[in-house]
Amino acid sequence: MTRTFHDELVSPGTPDLPERFFDRFVFNLHPTDEAAPSILFGLGIYPPKDTVDGFAILVTGTEQRNVRFSTELSATDGSSAGPFSWCVVEPMRTWHVALGPNPTGLEFDLTWRARTPAWIGDVGVTNDDGTPSSFEHLFQSGFYDGTLSIDGQDNHIDGWYGQRDRSRGVRTMSGGQGLHIWYQAQFPDRSIGFLLVETRQHDRLLLEGAVMHENGELDPIVDVRHDLRFDDALDLKSGTVEVRTESGASYVVDTDASAGGGYMAGGGYGGHHGRPMGRDHVEYDVYPLDGSVSPRTLDSALTDRLASFTWEGTPGRGIFEFALTRSSSYTYRPTMR
Repeated sequence: MTRTFHDELVSPGTPDLPERFFDRFVFNLHPTDEAAPSILFGLGIYPPKDTVDGFAILVTGTEQRNVRFSTELSATDGSSAGPFSWCVVEPMRTWHVALGPNPTGLEFDLTWRARTPAWIGDVGVTNDDGTPSSFEHLFQSGFYDGTLSIDGQDNHIDGWYGQRDRSRGVRTMSGGQGLHIWYQAQFPDRSIGFLLVETRQHDRLLLEGAVMHENGELDPIVDVRHDLRFDDALDLKSGTVEVRTESGASYVVDTDASAGGGYMAGGGYGGHHGRPMGRDHVEYDVYPLDGSVSPRTLDSALTDRLASFTWEGTPGRGIFEFALTRSSSYTYRPTMR
């Protein structure tokens, strides 16, 4: 795809937006060769509701720390909210992001730079309750450099992987999905990224994505098959994904997702985004990674797991986002043969 995306968030005073309009970005950050830390952060604005909210998640080897914040959009400068600030330095190429003091003990001052072109598409889904979801969507792989502090210990980072997701429009995913995957497997010269949604009847509802190469090539994905292993708590442990592209390339990628954490309920993904909470609202909690917290126990099953990947002997790392419905009418079914 060669489309462009207006990378900056819409202006807070933009008129005539739909009531459920949103404009959001989500980033992740992790080493290229280690299982921790995994850091997830994002922010969204909802101009018709005069609301902005965001989150930061830190996953260590033993726990997941979450901070969520919300305020009135009209009370911000349009480039910061709560402890978080951002700047689009060069659209589609460079962002500056910073997280100040907050209860998680995580702080950073980072520059994200694109390493691949972005996949840009449109998501259009009719939900079970009849309300449509229609929004622009992109994802893109990049590198980070800058400073990162955890519990007062400062570190300079250089070349850490980070994938970003931008979306803008109207979204209400209100049920009917059986399997959701947002897959971002990072390898030294390319990123395999796609969004796949299947119904509870195992029909494909949505597939979009591409293999994004560092040399600028963008090879759209035309088919995805999977054989995944979940435990009784609906948590992904391992599996294999087969990706086929428009050029005829085939990728069979094995996954180790046993690291734990990345539960997006910690970022407000249980239906809390866009809810007016007044000015300067902050929430904080900690999930132990001892099995007591899982996709089955939280108010959202959505999980962004830092995973290890292997493709034709080449190691990779990235985010395997997944969610299985908790409906008793659904049982996961592999599609690889």
